[in-house]
Amino acid sequence: MKTRATVCLLALLGILLGPGATDLRAQTDADDDVAATRGTAAVSDALRHVETSRDSTTAFLAEIAAIVSPSGQEQARAEAVAARMREIGLSSVVVDETPNAIGIIPGRSGRALVFVSTLDDLATVAEHQRATTGPPRVEGDRLVGPGTNTSSTSASILAAAEALVASGVSPEHDLVFAAVAQEETGLVGMKVIYEAFKDRAIGFVDVLGDGRRISFGAIGIHWWRGVATGPPGHSLGGGLPNVNQAIGRAVDQILQLPHPAEHQDSRTIVNVAMLQSGAVFNHKPATGWFSLDIRSLDMDVIETIEAAVASVLADVAADTGIQLEMEPFQLTPGGQIPGARESALVTTAEAVSRQLGLEPTLSNSGSSNMNVAIGNGSLAIGMGGSRGGERAEPGEWADIPAMMRTASHVVLLAATLGGS
Repeated sequence: MKTRATVCLLALLGILLGPGATDLRAQTDADDDVAATRGTAAVSDALRHVETSRDSTTAFLAEIAAIVSPSGQEQARAEAVAARMREIGLSSVVVDETPNAIGIIPGRSGRALVFVSTLDDLATVAEHQRATTGPPRVEGDRLVGPGTNTSSTSASILAAAEALVASGVSPEHDLVFAAVAQEETGLVGMKVIYEAFKDRAIGFVDVLGDGRRISFGAIGIHWWRGVATGPPGHSLGGGLPNVNQAIGRAVDQILQLPHPAEHQDSRTIVNVAMLQSGAVFNHKPATGWFSLDIRSLDMDVIETIEAAVASVLADVAADTGIQLEMEPFQLTPGGQIPGARESALVTTAEAVSRQLGLEPTLSNSGSSNMNVAIGNGSLAIGMGGSRGGERAEPGEWADIPAMMRTASHVVLLAATLGGS
């Protein structure tokens, strides 16, 4: 609760410092709100519940981490997460067709605050899981084993949800907990969650760590394949037209486009990383392709670059007689939400991090499930931080204390913004 003196001081600062003081007032309000929420009996009980659930949360992480779940094959892990949701008392638990696992702590307002974790793993993680000789094992403050790193975020949000339910927190808004599938292959699960909750969500929180980093804007990332098609032949009857000539010319011209230099302020990047064609020395291939990675904080710039690339391909095709086409591989939306930095979602998350003894860094260029919401004009944050190490390596591990800090962050954020 702010005193009259505090209110007067903030007003005076607003006069002396001008519009920039709004940030200070918003952050001071958020700090006060989080501190007040933390002091309530129910939320204090919830945070103590998190502290005492370390062993059970680690055991649950070991269970789901051992389930082989490359992107697109998450059904068994989703069912295990949903079973845990039912066990801890969440309502309306479902596994949808994606498959996303979703559970809710019901509120009263009809609005919702949506917490998201990633359900799937990289394909290389699945390879290491199949090759391992035993389940994940605790080594001090680490849970070691393939699949532990990313899945620690799902364990975190369920530890938070369990603590909130057990402590009797009764929110104003629905608190939605969703472990989403196919993050690695196009943010497919998040797109389904966004469509389900976009009309009533006060915000989306992509839980990636304990809140050392908070992203409130998203960089757009468009991945394309430039496919070249032409007449095949043996070297003796080869010559031109040749798909490799067309690929070489196109890549050379694309990498000379002026847009990255002209839009450095929006972190614009154009990169070609892969060129693929042919299999033997004495043959002219019929097809080949090159990768194209376009990134920018400004989606209009991405569209401008894509139009320029299309023009390059048309010119090269006309010059060489080789057909050139762009095929989308993965198109990740980005964008900036006006006022996001000063929003209650961002300032409260920042205040929660400080309450937990962290000094968060903020960014407007996140890249994760949050991009779906932000790219469609909805407020969202990515709550980042270290989860462990050696991700996608045989020695992958999860940081258990970081997992529990993440759970505490979710408790405080949910209780403060959800209206405990």
